[in-house]
Amino acid sequence: MSPDVASAPDLLRLLSLPLFAWVAYRDVRTRRVPSTTWLPIGALAVVLLSWDALAAWEVGGFVWRVFSLRVAVSLLLVVPMAYGFYRLGAFGGADAKALMVLALLFPTFPTYAVFGTVFPLEVTPVGVFSLTILTNAVLVGAAYPVVLFVRNALSGHRGPIAFVATPVPWDEVEGTHGRIVESREGFDRSGLDLDALRMYLRWRGTTLAELREDALAYRDPSSLPATPNPVGDGAVATDGGHRTDDRLRSDGGSEGDPWGAEAFLIDVGPAYGTTPRALREGLDLLAEREAVWVSPGIPFLVPISLGLLVSLVYGDLLFSLLSALGLA
Repeated sequence: MSPDVASAPDLLRLLSLPLFAWVAYRDVRTRRVPSTTWLPIGALAVVLLSWDALAAWEVGGFVWRVFSLRVAVSLLLVVPMAYGFYRLGAFGGADAKALMVLALLFPTFPTYAVFGTVFPLEVTPVGVFSLTILTNAVLVGAAYPVVLFVRNALSGHRGPIAFVATPVPWDEVEGTHGRIVESREGFDRSGLDLDALRMYLRWRGTTLAELREDALAYRDPSSLPATPNPVGDGAVATDGGHRTDDRLRSDGGSEGDPWGAEAFLIDVGPAYGTTPRALREGLDLLAEREAVWVSPGIPFLVPISLGLLVSLVYGDLLFSLLSALGLA
């Protein structure tokens, strides 16, 4: 370790910062990050971990044992935790991959000396840096509902729903990420996912504006297209396939399937957990209301990226909080 700056592996780890800035931007804009994004940084992580392992092995004794233990905790705790949260639906696939890469890239605390100050400032006794990144990300993410409520309150929208959702005008819904969290009866967390809505509109070869103009006709399942369009994955930025003007199905459809919601899900398969009921209720709302409450969810790659930055500069927020309370 150079006393002036940092070790070569720790300096190379900083190459991850532009990548995480980019994936955070992608997560906000599209909620999509290609899986191949993680391959180069994952390969770099393996090289740097091997480099550090060789250095610790050459020193041996206590240094090697502590290094091995911290790497084991990072890989055997943080990686399964990330995968488990993904399987439970708490994380997206990209979120889980980001945390797995960080567990491999930052198993131990890096050290950076800048003008006589050593960063991170707050180092934990456990010394597992990926765990610090994860807890910092959770703390950053926990502030999101408060920020959302303040933003809604400044716009004149208050109440419990303002902590989890924001009103979106109908003509902005097609370009919005999230889930409708209301029904005609009131608040409903199991409302229509807007990715599924985009898939449905592309499947029918129409737009929300056209649907609102002739909602009665579109609600009739006999208006379904004879040849449905490609739906993509529901992302905002996509060509969505071709448009069609042929809205008459040769088989007519069923009066028991308003909007053709069941036919759509049978044709395309699972669409972000959407049920025919949720799709119908969401379309009913969008056909008649000027705005709907949408929960944007947390693009968790943003808290992860901020958590990484906070970890590198300050260190462990949770450990500092617990220490201030006399619990650590």
